[in-house]
Amino acid sequence: MSRTTTMTVRLGGALSDFVSANVGDDGSYENVSEYIRDLIRRDKERAEQEAFSRLKAELTHAFAASEETYQPLTAAEVIARNPA
Repeated sequence: MSRTTTMTVRLGGALSDFVSANVGDDGSYENVSEYIRDLIRRDKERAEQEAFSRLKAELTHAFAASEETYQPLTAAEVIARNPA
């Protein structure tokens, strides 16, 4: 079950003006919460795409390597080699 968290964000000056221009009758969003949720979703998608691109590059590199370069590793060795 998902939970809802209320957060407070303070914006001033140009940032506040920019958000205001994107919300309401003249903007693309009905309210600030909708705008912020969309920004977070887009950032999450960007981060996931970056992770996928890194994985794809790693796999492309691995599949291009010759058989002689492969070394058998245990799961523990792989985990230790790749923290986080």
